[in-house]
Amino acid sequence: MAESPTILKVRDLRVSYHTYAGEVKAVRGVSFDVERGRAIAIVGESGCGKSVTAKAIMGLIKGPQGEIKQGSEILYNGENILDYTSKQWQAYRGDDCAIIFQDALAALNPTMRVGKQIMENLIAHRHMSKDEAKAEAIEMLRRVGIPEPEKRFKQYPHQFSGGMRQRVMIAIAFACDPDLLICDEPTTALDVTIQSQILDIIKDLQREHDTSVIMITHDLGVVANIAQTIAVMYSGVIVERGTSEDIFYRARHPYTWALIESVPRLDLKNKQELASIPGMPPDLLNPPAGCPFSTRCKYCMAICKEKMPAFTDFGNGHTAACWLHHPMAPKVDMPDHDSPTTVAPAAEAASAATDGAPTEKEVSR
Repeated sequence: MAESPTILKVRDLRVSYHTYAGEVKAVRGVSFDVERGRAIAIVGESGCGKSVTAKAIMGLIKGPQGEIKQGSEILYNGENILDYTSKQWQAYRGDDCAIIFQDALAALNPTMRVGKQIMENLIAHRHMSKDEAKAEAIEMLRRVGIPEPEKRFKQYPHQFSGGMRQRVMIAIAFACDPDLLICDEPTTALDVTIQSQILDIIKDLQREHDTSVIMITHDLGVVANIAQTIAVMYSGVIVERGTSEDIFYRARHPYTWALIESVPRLDLKNKQELASIPGMPPDLLNPPAGCPFSTRCKYCMAICKEKMPAFTDFGNGHTAACWLHHPMAPKVDMPDHDSPTTVAPAAEAASAATDGAPTEKEVSR
């Protein structure tokens, strides 16, 4: 039987946290696919649910505070990992799936030499002897660009710079040749030069190992450098998904437009203000009934506050959930770096709209 091109399918993922103030609905029905050997980026502002999604895929949502709701599915090679036993989780983490966290200093054990931390994975998952694991750990340090790996093997995390610690995290993640790698903001605290080096290492190892990558980030520069597919996330839901080219040049959701416009540009005039997104994300203790971006969207209509729009399909896997694509919605100019185009109601929008078409009054501003 031929291998499926899709290694991971996330279906209707809903994650809540129970706090003293009530239930925080951090992820609210997220669905996406990860293709074998390819990279998908999940982008959005802080607090939109990106890292919670990553933790759910790694099985790191713990009760009683954290809860993955019934009906959620995370299918790894066709098997729902949410039904795994403790032994299956242990085999899955580190062997089948690995994660690189945002803060390497917090993720690494400060009391253990870095070489031993790489060896732990190799001994547990690949059943190597200590000598074999040591040789492989030194080789992994060399492959991620750490000079004098034999010497560095014996050192502690505090003796490494931020960029070097992140390289150690990459070495640990790739040591057991995982099929799926999750990168949770891996370059956030690093300067631009080091960011580029870290991304190059991840891309090189991904190609070499044919690894599928989920890149969690708020930095669109990182996205353009590594991902073939992008999912734009806001307030616990995915509002748009498509190829990198679709998102950067043919974006169809006002939130995606706002994200792209807020990226600093080299052609800004002296003392010209940077673009920003006004307002605040909604409170997920009491999520809105309609589009979560409606309170910050300059194109907001009455229907936007009442009903969540369905996804409109623009072809080639490019979809967006926005009422602007309904046949009765007014036409608006879509921002474009090359030439302004118009968001005309797509032919597919009529069938994509939710049950009960809105009235003219509902789509009025």
